[in-house]
Amino acid sequence: MDLRKILNGLDNLKAKGNLEIEINKIESDSRKIEKGDIFVAIKGFEVDAHEHINEAIKNGAIAIVADSAADIKKIPVPENVTLIVAEDSRKALSIMAGNFYKHPSKKFQIIGVTGTKGKTTTTFMIKQVLEKAGHKVGLIGTVAVYIGNEKLYDSERTTPDSIELQQLFVRMVKEKVEYVVMEVSSQSLKYSRVEGIEFDAVIFTNFSKDHISLKEHPNMEDYFNSKLKIFNMSKTFFVNADDYYVVKVKSMFPNLNIKTFGIDNPADFLAKDITVQNSGADFKIKIGERNERIKVPIPGRFSVYNSLAAICIALKYNVDAEKIKEALLEVKVPGRSELIPNEKGLSIMIDYAHSPESLENILNAVKSYSRGNVISVFGCGGNRDTTKRPIMGEISGKIADYTIITSDNPRNEEPQSIINQIEEGIKRTNGKYECITDRIQAIKKAIKMATRNDIIVLAGKGHEPYQEIKGEKFSFDEREIVAKILKEV
Repeated sequence: MDLRKILNGLDNLKAKGNLEIEINKIESDSRKIEKGDIFVAIKGFEVDAHEHINEAIKNGAIAIVADSAADIKKIPVPENVTLIVAEDSRKALSIMAGNFYKHPSKKFQIIGVTGTKGKTTTTFMIKQVLEKAGHKVGLIGTVAVYIGNEKLYDSERTTPDSIELQQLFVRMVKEKVEYVVMEVSSQSLKYSRVEGIEFDAVIFTNFSKDHISLKEHPNMEDYFNSKLKIFNMSKTFFVNADDYYVVKVKSMFPNLNIKTFGIDNPADFLAKDITVQNSGADFKIKIGERNERIKVPIPGRFSVYNSLAAICIALKYNVDAEKIKEALLEVKVPGRSELIPNEKGLSIMIDYAHSPESLENILNAVKSYSRGNVISVFGCGGNRDTTKRPIMGEISGKIADYTIITSDNPRNEEPQSIINQIEEGIKRTNGKYECITDRIQAIKKAIKMATRNDIIVLAGKGHEPYQEIKGEKFSFDEREIVAKILKEV
């Protein structure tokens, strides 16, 4: 494609060299550069791609896009290579990728789901409802990428980078996808991965403390402001009326079409007569002129909120009540309140809960229907928000009958150091607990001590099939681990 067309929509560019050239493809990884490509240099957390411009040129790059914050004078670009300096090379990459792939997302309806919790479950619910109505649906999110029932691959991050995203959209267009449901992370908004995408509708599930660290957001204000960027990318929004932060956006964006869903406060879509059991949750909601009883096989009050969000989208696209009820009754989400079937008759639940509020939600949910003890097994991720560790320890100590503090993804931190910080919080309670650094041994201890009336909650890993230690990912699928332990016990 002609370089000028690729740069369309980018303002305040500085260019040196020939712009009348044909570009083979766009890359932000110098190792993937081939002859005739354009290399977009981005300063990352650990690697500054500007340091690899020479490598990109050696591999065949005929044009370079650098960030205005970089020291361009230190980049010796040959005369035959075009140099473009953008105000923000991350944002430029996203816009360029959209131009290069001819904006495939305009050829289907794209639904964005953002928020601290519930994104994954809500996207799976929306997908199920739209498919029940006969539509072909793509899904992009934390667990995996799907087209219909086909899983393309497991996800590395919640929202892919801009090049991968546009390539996915191209494939979905070829496979005649009508709707794409997509988790939109705060990181993807902050770093412009979804820049240039027009969402047909957006869900804002909730907002609470999470993702505060050197590599994510420095504070809650930055986290919230990153989320708000999505309100420039659509005209139709559905937000949680019961969330203090989320509901504020109605007054912040008075010219947008923002409707609400909720339980406790007045809302456009209001759930009533709620029942939560170990088999799931059910509630009533007015659809048309009738009060419909909705059942979902995921226990917990949070499941009602996620269902309400999915119903908002279903009604926007004229899915009838019976199809909605059938779809939500059948929905399954990997690693979210997922019970592991076993011949021992034990209740063992895997859940991705890795923030204070999500841990509190899942423990309260199972506590409400447990006939025995709630055994909580969890840790906290390394190189992430350290302030939440004692908070989560205190939550588990207050709600669970027994807590086993263990490792999650320690990454480059010492596991024992993380455990010590969690322990600070649980010591403020009267909760019974112990610390077992090895997560497999922690799970084994929980299974050995459990009776048929108890519920074991393995929190934090959810769908993840790995454990990340010292920069390396080791195979760690809790379903397989539990199955192996049950054979041994």
